[in-house]
Amino acid sequence: MSGLDSLAFRLRPSKSKPEGALVLFHGRGADENDLFPLLDLLDPERPLVGATPRAPLSLPPGGAHWYIVREIGFPDKETFDASYELAAAWLAGFAEETGVPPERTVLGGFSQGAVMTYALGLGRGRPRPAALIALSGFMPTVDGFDFDLSPPLPPVAIGHGTHDPVISVDWSRRAKQQLEQAGGDVLYREYPLPHAIDPGYLSELSSWLERSRMRASTAE
Repeated sequence: MSGLDSLAFRLRPSKSKPEGALVLFHGRGADENDLFPLLDLLDPERPLVGATPRAPLSLPPGGAHWYIVREIGFPDKETFDASYELAAAWLAGFAEETGVPPERTVLGGFSQGAVMTYALGLGRGRPRPAALIALSGFMPTVDGFDFDLSPPLPPVAIGHGTHDPVISVDWSRRAKQQLEQAGGDVLYREYPLPHAIDPGYLSELSSWLERSRMRASTAE
């Protein structure tokens, strides 16, 4: 199995020929419908083709999952590696199908989806995306998996609720520090919420996304 066949997904076409792409990865126990409305919120003028893939695992208590959770910060290696491979193949197929290269593609996600965003956007050997959006997640530690934080890094937007009981905000603070120490350009926001996305931050991200996309286009 390879390419677009590797994962189920929803597609939101761009208004005309796509100038770039926006791919959002959902969190644990959700599916491809969960973040689909965010495509229009983040890209209201629709210059980007948008997509929301579904994680490959079906686990208790239901919904789709990217990996088995054993310890926060440390995804189960076997399931993480398998999903990482499938998602990488899907992204390659998506680029081929849409004609939008990785360097014009923005990757984003919530919770487990943010973990996959970090991994797929900054993993060693991976093509560099235009930008990353990581909401309520962490940079994973998995045996055999390495990040490549050599410059230049894509701009990264991080958001996290300070009352998050699922994934502590400390994880995003740590990611911010790690990325900035590597020379990354990080937009960082905390908000007084639990494990949730701040609607106000989405509005800010829309303009940030446009600026980041234009910078990526100019740099080509």
